[in-house]
Amino acid sequence: MSRTAAAKAERLPIVEEVLRPTFRRERRALARGVWPVAGCDEAGRGPLAGPVVAAAVILDPERIPRGLNDSKKLTHEEREKLYAKICATAEVAVAFGSTDRIDRDNILRASLWALARAVRALPVRPKLVFVDGRDRIDCGCDCEAVISGDALVTSIAAASIVAKVTRDRLMTRLGLAHPGYGFERHMGYSVPEHFQALNRLGPTIHHRRSFAPVAAFYSETVVEVTATDMGLPLQSSET
Repeated sequence: MSRTAAAKAERLPIVEEVLRPTFRRERRALARGVWPVAGCDEAGRGPLAGPVVAAAVILDPERIPRGLNDSKKLTHEEREKLYAKICATAEVAVAFGSTDRIDRDNILRASLWALARAVRALPVRPKLVFVDGRDRIDCGCDCEAVISGDALVTSIAAASIVAKVTRDRLMTRLGLAHPGYGFERHMGYSVPEHFQALNRLGPTIHHRRSFAPVAAFYSETVVEVTATDMGLPLQSSET
């Protein structure tokens, strides 16, 4: 090989393997005689407004929709199509952690409560649950926490899609009920449009009062929030 060819070969980009969720954990459980197996995930921990939405899904091993992935890696159109396929082929349940619960308990506890409630709402009781994140949930059966589970476990990926689509649809309705806030576009997250609406219109009953930018409006001092505010809860989500 000539030096020129060798130099070109050395400059070839390294192609990283695309990480996609698999059904391996579920199939290993099935091989042990453990079935049904559910995956669960939530959407909406970070926004300043709206509930946190949890979903639990038991996939049919013979009818797994193609293209399942972490909802954050999919377009709106892809999520909508997969949502319909999941609901048509799997056992599905959703649960909501309200803004009142978030403000009372903190966002972590409200999320874990909603996840457990979604699992218990399934029409078929699972024997094993895979949950996204580092925290197991009290769901009446064995539970395994999987960090980055929505990118690794197919059942969790399916749940992430159901939770995301369900919450997005809800926030779109809230946008119609509360014109001017742009909920239908930013889904309650901390973006400049949302901060401008808060400054102009003030918080709604759907805003999380325990999150700093919203809590500022309930203080005695008149304040104006900006896009530099991070939208973090006042209380720690680690407790």
